[in-house]
Amino acid sequence: MIGKLVLASNNAGKLREIAQILAPLGIVLQAQAELGVPEAEEPHDTFIENALAKARHVARLTGLPALADDSGLCVEALAGAPGVHSARYAGEPRSDARNNEKLLRALEGVADRRAHYYCVIVLMRHAEDPEPLVAQAAWHGEILRGPRGSGGFGYDPLFLDPGSGLSGAELAPDAKNRLSHRGKALAALFELLRESAGQGT
Repeated sequence: MIGKLVLASNNAGKLREIAQILAPLGIVLQAQAELGVPEAEEPHDTFIENALAKARHVARLTGLPALADDSGLCVEALAGAPGVHSARYAGEPRSDARNNEKLLRALEGVADRRAHYYCVIVLMRHAEDPEPLVAQAAWHGEILRGPRGSGGFGYDPLFLDPGSGLSGAELAPDAKNRLSHRGKALAALFELLRESAGQGT
C-alpha cells in the first residue's frame, strides 16, 4: 500500500478534505506546493483528461506517487456549465464568491435548479504508469437561490443536498465526506488500490 501521495493541487479546502479521508488508511498527503511543484496546465474539455495531466505532471517532477482530481459543478439548465471551468467560472483571479455570484445571475428566473458535482480522481504510481487508477463519482442536488452555511468551499453554500436538506457548506465535514462526489470517488479509488495490491500488480 502506498504510504505517501503528492496532491496535484494547491486548493487548501481540497487538501484538507482529501487528507481527512485518507488519514484512516495511514496515507500521508503532501501538497505539491510543499515540494516546489507549480500548477499544471488544465487545457482539456473533460475532467478525466485534466486529472491525468495533473497527476502525470506531479509524478514526473517529484518522482513520487501522485493523486489528482478534476471536479466541478454541472448545472442542468446551463448545459453542464460551469463544468471543467468551475474554478475559473468568473475569470481570474479565482474567486469562490465571484463564481457563486455569477452562477446565481445565470439562474435568475430559472425554475430547473438541478445540478450535480462530478469528480474524477487519478492515482499514478509514477509518471510513466501505464495503468493509472481512475475512479469517478457524482453528488446530485440542486442550486439554492442564495448561499447558506459557512463551511466547505467552492459552490458548497449554493449546493443543496436533498437527502439532508442542508447545503454543502452546512454539512459537518464527516457527513460531507460520506455524501460528496470526492468522498465517494476516493472510496472507490482506494478499493481499486487494495485490489491491485492484492493481485501483486
